[in-house]
Amino acid sequence: MSSGTDQLDPVTSLQQQCDASPFIRFAAIRVLSVDMKAQTARFGMPFRPEFERGQGTGQFHGGPIASLIDTAGCMALIAVAGRGAGTVDFRTDYLRPATGELQAQARVRRAGRTMGVVDVDVTDAAGRLVATGRGTFFLEATA
Repeated sequence: MSSGTDQLDPVTSLQQQCDASPFIRFAAIRVLSVDMKAQTARFGMPFRPEFERGQGTGQFHGGPIASLIDTAGCMALIAVAGRGAGTVDFRTDYLRPATGELQAQARVRRAGRTMGVVDVDVTDAAGRLVATGRGTFFLEATA
């Protein structure tokens, strides 16, 4: 993390990093909470017309859901490890059609010297599990 954000609380600091990405800003992904002890972070993403699977369905296309999983995993690892990270690989399993506001709960499973692994659960506004994912991320070298 840059020294300019070190004085901020983890949610504000992580949200600033999210907002630095034009794509994440467009998707309106918000950091809802960060729990450093549990090594978890929670994110929200609203439904947008551009995310609709098929016109008039009100259902998310799989791409934005996968992007939420990738973003949540990477950002949770950044919060826990305290340094930059990037995606090496991730997978998404879609469990049911997703509608309305989505929330992603990311849990860092391992933050090693050079790599990290994060599991992500995505739920809809009714709290139903709609997708799961796991990401592997490289961690930037420490200074």
